[in-house]
This record gives sequence, C-alpha cells and structure tokens, in this order.
Amino acid sequence: MGIKVLVVDDSAFMRKIITEMISDIAGLTVVGTARNGHDALKSIPLLKPDIVTLDIEMPGLNGLETLERIKKEFDIPVVMMSSHSGEAITIEALELGAMDFIEKPVDLKNQAVDFKKEIEKKIKPLIEEKEEPTPKKQLEKRTTTKEWQKNVPKKIEAIVIGASTGGPKALLHIIRHLPETLVIPVFIVQHMPKGFTLSFAERLNLKSVVTVVEAQDGMAVEKGIVYLAPGDYHMTIKENKIALNQTPKILGVRPAVDYLFQSAAIRYKSTLVGVILTGMGHDGSEGMKHIKEQGGFTLAQDRETSVVYGMPGSAIKEGVVDEVASLTELSDKINWMIRMRQ
Repeated sequence: MGIKVLVVDDSAFMRKIITEMISDIAGLTVVGTARNGHDALKSIPLLKPDIVTLDIEMPGLNGLETLERIKKEFDIPVVMMSSHSGEAITIEALELGAMDFIEKPVDLKNQAVDFKKEIEKKIKPLIEEKEEPTPKKQLEKRTTTKEWQKNVPKKIEAIVIGASTGGPKALLHIIRHLPETLVIPVFIVQHMPKGFTLSFAERLNLKSVVTVVEAQDGMAVEKGIVYLAPGDYHMTIKENKIALNQTPKILGVRPAVDYLFQSAAIRYKSTLVGVILTGMGHDGSEGMKHIKEQGGFTLAQDRETSVVYGMPGSAIKEGVVDEVASLTELSDKINWMIRMRQ
C-alpha cells in the first residue's frame, strides 16, 4: 500500500484535489479524508495513517487545536496545509510540532503541477527517513568537551546556520537560548516560501532576548543581531552588508544555505562557525566545505534529534563537520563559543 495518508480539510473541493494529487504520486495512498478536527481524531485510530495533512484554518476545532490533540494522543507526523493569510498560525503550528507545511496555491489551475511536486517533496521523505538504517557511528564525530573546545578558533566573529524540514522548531530552540550578551551577528537560511519568513522572524524575535530581523538588501551587518534570509531570495554577505539576489535556485531552493555559507566564509574566514540543522537534501555541504577550507569551525545536528537527517547527514558524509551533537548540546556549544570566543 505504501505510505498511508489521511487528508483533513473543511473544503470538499480541496479534499478532492489533495486526494487526487496524493493518489497520483507513486508510493502514496489516501486511506481516508476528514472534514474537521473532530472527524480526524476519530479517523486516526481506525485508519492508522502514516501521516496526516491538516488544513490550518477550519471551523470548530481549528488546525492548531487539532494538531495539539494529535501530538498528544498519537505518534504520527503532521504536515499543515497553509495559505498566505495564515502565515503567523503556520509558524505557531511548526512550533507545536508540525513536521512541515505545504502552501496552498492561489491559482490552482496554473499551479497544480508545482503543488503536486511540493506534496511529494514534503511527504515522502518524512516517512522514508524513518525506514533508513542509522549511519555508522564513526561518521558522527563526538569528542570530549576538552577536545572540541580546543579545536574552536581563538576568535569568532559570526555564526551561520542552515536548516530545512524541522528547522523552525530547532531554530526556535537555539535562538531563544542565545544570551543577551551576544555581540556577533548570526545569519540564518531556513528553506521557507516568500512571506512566511517575515512571520518566522517576528516569532523568533518575540521568543528570544536577542533581536531577530528578516534581512533586507543593503542592510548593514550589526553585532548582536540575528538575520533571517527572506523567502525566494538568496542571502550573501558583502563586506559589511547584506546582499540579496534572485539568481537561479541552487539544488532546487532559494534561499540556499550553500550561497550564504560560501560568502560568509570569504568574509569571516577562520573566525566563522557554521551550523547545519535538520533538513532534506544536501544543501549546505558545499558551504561547510568552504568554511573548513578557510579554517572555520563546523557543527551538525545528530540523527536522533533531526526530523530529516538529509542535510546534516550529507555534510557528515562529506567529512566537513567538526562536531556532531543533539539539538540541546548544539545550543550549549554555540552559547559556550559566544561567551568564550568573542
């Protein structure tokens, strides 16, 4: 039967469209649909789906409330179906434990092909990831506290972070734990569509003691500020300014982690720390290589705490990661570097 999907949407039209698209993807099967949160909660134990697609804006038990109940009562991944009008709610859903979200097309007739591709790209890896064997432990470098601290550059002037699937929740954890004493810039690329990054930057800013902004072209880089790349724009650092562009996608994404990491490696050389978090694909591996070549320090999230191990796993396989750690350990290590190497 392949991957079993439960489609939850209050619109009969959207249930039909999403069901048809999922059914047309090899390896995916719709085992049922639900028109609201209450129906979804009744259907899950009966149909035993592998994954749920959940409309974010529904009457009665809304998407957020339904998500909370699903996370509490069942061990099952949830992907939100969102529209631009629900940007802030979508970010909140990711914080509550949604694995990812798929943006509903404004013009379904002309965007149907892209919508279907997005469904396949966002759903299949979440389940396939669970079925992959755990990589050989020797690939994941884990050292004693003394050893890794000894390898950190004597001075750190910037941190770059890349993330994709599962990234919003991981980034919220890291950024909300950054200290008020932060006096270096932090640059983030999170794979996310245009519009949603502003809501995400606002959410990060609200939840942390440091200032988080969505980056703008020509913005001066200031110490102690966290810059989030806007959706649909590559972010680079030129001298001491943010430079945004819409050159072609790299590895199918824009913004691309590689683009940011490579430009930051040129600007900060051995004083740069690169961090790869959870995400599908291998964006960031080439950028980590550039950071290593310039003498910088690199970290990656471990498999156990990654929603999808693609990006960190790829960088580890390429041999461009100095230290692998759980999400909590990563946060602690970053904070130690901020305190001791500024």
